[in-house]
Amino acid sequence: MLPKSIFRPSTLKGLSRSQARYLSTRASKILSSLDLPTDTNTTIPGCFDGTSWKGSGEELISRCPATGEILGRVRGASIEETHSAIQASLEASKIVRRMPAPKRGEVVRQIREALSSKVDELGDLVSLEMGKIKSEGRGEVVEFIDICDYATGLSRSMKGNVLPSERPEHVIYENPNPLGVVGILSAFNFPVAVYGWNMTIALVTGNSTIWKPAPSTPLASIAITKLIQPVLERNGLPAAVAALVCGGVDVGKAVVGSTDIPLISFTGSEKVGKEVGKAVQDRFGKAILELGGNNAVIVDEDADLGLALQGVLFAAVGTAGQRCTSTRRLLLHKSISSEFLSRLLKIYDSTHPTSQLLVGDPLEPSTLIGPLHNPAAVEKYEKTLVGITERGGEILTLRSGRIEGGEFGVEDKGNWVWPVVVRPSKDDQCWNEEVFAPILYVREFETIEEAIEINNSVPQGLSSSLFTSNVQSMGKWLGPDGSDCGIVNVNVGTSGAEIGAGFGGNKSTGWGRESGGDAWKQYVRWSAATVNYSSKMPLAQGVNFGIQA
Repeated sequence: MLPKSIFRPSTLKGLSRSQARYLSTRASKILSSLDLPTDTNTTIPGCFDGTSWKGSGEELISRCPATGEILGRVRGASIEETHSAIQASLEASKIVRRMPAPKRGEVVRQIREALSSKVDELGDLVSLEMGKIKSEGRGEVVEFIDICDYATGLSRSMKGNVLPSERPEHVIYENPNPLGVVGILSAFNFPVAVYGWNMTIALVTGNSTIWKPAPSTPLASIAITKLIQPVLERNGLPAAVAALVCGGVDVGKAVVGSTDIPLISFTGSEKVGKEVGKAVQDRFGKAILELGGNNAVIVDEDADLGLALQGVLFAAVGTAGQRCTSTRRLLLHKSISSEFLSRLLKIYDSTHPTSQLLVGDPLEPSTLIGPLHNPAAVEKYEKTLVGITERGGEILTLRSGRIEGGEFGVEDKGNWVWPVVVRPSKDDQCWNEEVFAPILYVREFETIEEAIEINNSVPQGLSSSLFTSNVQSMGKWLGPDGSDCGIVNVNVGTSGAEIGAGFGGNKSTGWGRESGGDAWKQYVRWSAATVNYSSKMPLAQGVNFGIQA
């Protein structure tokens, strides 16, 4: 519940003027702690080319999803400034690629220290600007810190291959080398971590980056870039190694279409991702696509229901259902469906202070569900529920829809909705669509084979989870006849992945992989080199050309 002191004067009677302005004071404190302007009449430059901050393009408005308050006005990059920043990043890449990889890892380690020094402030900014709860905001910054640790170690362990040759006194090497510039287009729901996944791995593999963040979360990107800039300069690197271009669609198209950027990492919707993929392929570039997720949890008849309940709750309502890995579909074995739903709905419907899914101020530590990011998300949520019920579906929770101002103690200009559980008809179109909102669809199954078939029946293939105590079911789930997703969990929810493994999905999720595992291999160009250290020139496969030079 939002503290009453953050309401506007017109919504609360009997509050002093200073109390009614509390939210602005709080926002001001967070912004000033990160050297961001606190006067919303001041335009903040949103383009950094390594030498100066500028911006003569589109004005971007950062709004607090909890209250509607304007947090800042950012002047994005023009197309000309975008191209200039790309060129600066390209020149910077020629310097960073000559730095030994372990020294690049040391730079990343120092970036980690800079982030750690502001972890709480950055986390609060994520909560303020994006809307996720306090622990998740901080956790996102910790994820950036974690990937710095991973990348620092990677800088001393990246390797190619030495392969035997069929020809005498020959050897074959597979060598990784830097690509040049990596373009990073991140989404609003993870305004810090996704950039961290890409920037750190790109840097240790010898590349520079140019970041185009979501237009609704520019402040987080500016704050991060300002922390990284002095670290790069202190280590003799051009700051354009981490260039930034805030902006809208035109800026994004300029980055995606640039032949000076060999690799584009895009996180966003399937619709836009398809266009990005086409544009990059059209110029024979490389693309890492992290797109939609329509993730299912299967609770089998032998599952630990308490464990499954915890996993489903966080994955379904955490980040107000705005993670790409959020659980959208809940598949329950017929034998345990009634009991599990009863326990789940009891928590969804609870109003008891110690057991409810507390909706409210994202910066209050006790809050579990914050607002949706923008009014368009609220409209999509409402439209989805109307469509499902009109097509014969049933809303199972007691509360649903928009939370109006004053109800349950939320600010009337925020983007507030109730998390809901819905039973759509089996052939409803909603099963194949991702809606970024806390809407959970439920249906039953009778066999594990049927559950796997339902899981795999959608276009997306990001995350999936099976709750079971049966080793045979686990084996089937993980095997060739199991889940077709990029993330296939057992007794763990669909969201909250760690950085150690590669992150990404299959099918219309885009087939991209970021973060840990072998993801780093996408950020380099590979060369096969055959070396002849003999005085003869034998040919492979026994070919005899018949001429001696």
